[in-house]
Formats: sequence, C-alpha cells, structure tokens
Amino acid sequence: MYQVVKMFGDWEPWWFIEGWEEDITEIAEYDTLSEALLYFQEEWDREQEKWPYFQSKSSLLATFWSIKEKRWCEECDEYLQQYHSLMLLKEWQEIPKEESIERFEVFNKIAELPSACSLNL
Repeated sequence: MYQVVKMFGDWEPWWFIEGWEEDITEIAEYDTLSEALLYFQEEWDREQEKWPYFQSKSSLLATFWSIKEKRWCEECDEYLQQYHSLMLLKEWQEIPKEESIERFEVFNKIAELPSACSLNL
C-alpha cells in the first residue's frame, strides 16, 4: 500500500522528526506505485505553481514555501519557516531506493534550518 501525504509545519518531510504525523493535513492511499505516483505528480505540479520556492528529492519527498509564511517560536526565540510538504510513502515508510525517481531531485532554493531551535539537526 502506498500513501501520498500532505503536511504543513516547521520541518521539511525528509527529517521525519518525532511526531511528524501531527503535521499531516491530507492522506490518499493507493494499491500501486503507478496510481500513487500519478496523484503525487498532479499535487507536485499544483504545489510547485502555487509557491515560489521548492526543494524535492528523488525519494519522492518534496517541500514548498514562501518566505512570508513563518511562525514565531518561543522556545527557539526566532521565526520558523512553514513548509507545505508532499510525500509518497510505502507502508508509511520512505520508499525503497529502487523506487526513487531522479527527475524529482530538483529545487529552486534549499530550505534552511532554524539557527537557534533546540530541535536543530
């Protein structure tokens, strides 16, 4: 079973920070990779047109953002970028390397980690 997951939050999807599931805004499930990939591509295209910046990985994890969309973090004492993310997972795990797709390894800006956050990786 494959999942196409949309998220909104402080971190890019490839970090899989503990509790990442709390940022999920939408889930679509598919029996085959080809079905899931069709929906993922449609959503990827839609998000890429909607937001000025994006970073995407061949492992079918992508994030999109605008520098205007930030939230204040008391713990970090700084504004955190907010990301609209899209993931294609297999059984709720990152897809195996043999199912990765190189054409999704693209970006027009690299997402930056917060400098003072205690969760900084």
